[in-house]
Amino acid sequence: MTFRARALAAALLPAVVLGACSGGGDDEKVPAASAGDAAEETTTTAVPVTVAAPLTGVQVDPGAVNRSAVSIKVDNSPQGRPQAGLDTADVIFEEKVEGGVTRFVAVYHSQDEDLVGPIRSLRTTDPAIVSALGGVFVFSDGVAITLKGLKNAPVAVVSERQGAGPFTYPKGRKRPWATFGSTDDLREAGGEKGKQVPPAFFPFLAEGEAFAPSGALPASKVTVDFGGRTSAMLEWDAVSKKWLRTTNGAPHNLSDGSRLSFTNVIVQKTPYRPVGYHDSAGNWVDEAVVVGSGDAIVLVDGKQAKARWTKSSATAVTTYTDLAGAPIRLSPGNTLVLLPPPANAATVV
Repeated sequence: MTFRARALAAALLPAVVLGACSGGGDDEKVPAASAGDAAEETTTTAVPVTVAAPLTGVQVDPGAVNRSAVSIKVDNSPQGRPQAGLDTADVIFEEKVEGGVTRFVAVYHSQDEDLVGPIRSLRTTDPAIVSALGGVFVFSDGVAITLKGLKNAPVAVVSERQGAGPFTYPKGRKRPWATFGSTDDLREAGGEKGKQVPPAFFPFLAEGEAFAPSGALPASKVTVDFGGRTSAMLEWDAVSKKWLRTTNGAPHNLSDGSRLSFTNVIVQKTPYRPVGYHDSAGNWVDEAVVVGSGDAIVLVDGKQAKARWTKSSATAVTTYTDLAGAPIRLSPGNTLVLLPPPANAATVV
């Protein structure tokens, strides 16, 4: 019973007692309470308490942030699309892999998702991305050199190599694009080692504050060519306040029919180096060098800003500064970080 309901019941109680006594024939009267006998009561309405999610800046329930992030390796080849669950990720990193295709590291923290996938194998790029987040890192499997790179990473590893456990296999999906999972199950599978709260990943604009870093210009579309078989285009939609994703000339729709979209887009020009092995099709595998510094383009609210990115170590958060050297703040919401090679085209109009 609420406080207001208890107060109402207490006020009605004398009348109920009086009616019961008169019905029994008893002449005893219940004295009316004087105004001075009643203590003044006040009611208060609880104000919901929210906090800013460290990866999105969106105000959420504290329970949604006092837990670990779940980073999941998701395929982005033509055979792997449409994917499931990418629209609820806080941050998505897109890296070039062999054969001219890309893969995502989709990071879930402030929201959970029942079905994410298809989940694929890791690459040597990944430890330096997920080490800054901690928590749980999920992938299907990996070759020896990629698994070795995870030994010192401060993450709990969850993969099919350990057994089917938390994974699901939807009907109609063929291997190697058949592995999926829920973020809640995958987080639980990470155990005690995966129970770290991620750090604040970006600085965010205050409510009503405009995106205005040094040198900011209007922007309606950015096109990024990863080389080979993958090109990405993000177009600004002023109605939804989102950058809408197109991949290889077609709208990037998910398995539920929704369009993949982002509040913020970062094009982080990233050097790649050969790793020393090739995939089953004979394609040599490269690694994105995400520790270091380089040029970037940050796109927010229909604007673009040239930037510099810096990451001092695998466990450090990447920072983005404008032409004046000031930290760039994003709009609260989800973010796509693309990692194309510097020589590849990144065109903004």
